Amino acid sequence: MPAFENHLIELLPQGDRRKLLARCDAVQLVLSDVLCLPGEPTPYVYFPVDGFISLVTTIDGSPGLEVGMVGREGMVGAHVALGVETAPLRVVVQGSGSAWRVAADVFKEQITGSTALKRVLDRYVFVLMAQLTTSAACLRYHEIGPRLARWLLMSQDRAHSDRFRMTHEFLAYMLGVRRVGITAAAGVLQHNGLIEYARGDLKVLDRTGLEAAACGCYAVDRKSYADLLG
Repeated sequence: MPAFENHLIELLPQGDRRKLLARCDAVQLVLSDVLCLPGEPTPYVYFPVDGFISLVTTIDGSPGLEVGMVGREGMVGAHVALGVETAPLRVVVQGSGSAWRVAADVFKEQITGSTALKRVLDRYVFVLMAQLTTSAACLRYHEIGPRLARWLLMSQDRAHSDRFRMTHEFLAYMLGVRRVGITAAAGVLQHNGLIEYARGDLKVLDRTGLEAAACGCYAVDRKSYADLLG
């Protein structure tokens, strides 16, 4: 595994961390792999280390809409911590990388035996709920440009890199808009010197400028996480 770690695991006392990791397997997250499907049992819980994952909702056979994102700051399978076995959302690997994986039944045993783990997960579930709520309001009230800037910042935070692969088709799918809208919004960000985009290769050139261009939802999400999980 890389030198850095999943932040939720880092928050645990050394003994609890050691016990959890002893039951985990180091796995590779492969781009586009589906980790969970709505309404189906969840076999594993994942703690990303340097990959990142989209939480996607689908309605009436629609292609789907991203409502949340998980990287090393969080986990996939938070519903298991609440005692729910079936997933509420489609979970898709958006950025390849490594993760810790633990069987759902083993994970529930770990929660029962660790007050510290339960406390961390309770706080994370609250943060995730806040992110989902913010995403819903952002979709309804904010224009494509600021939403795109927010999404790029969230992706950069989890990719641990200024550069990543991203097509206009994929961005349109994630943000629930037409491709032409993404093309126009990305063109503005590129014209203003905030990003560089060519043939699916996107690079963030001006992080500060991109934060200024993003809607306030990005700062709200970061504050919510920092207030509860540091």
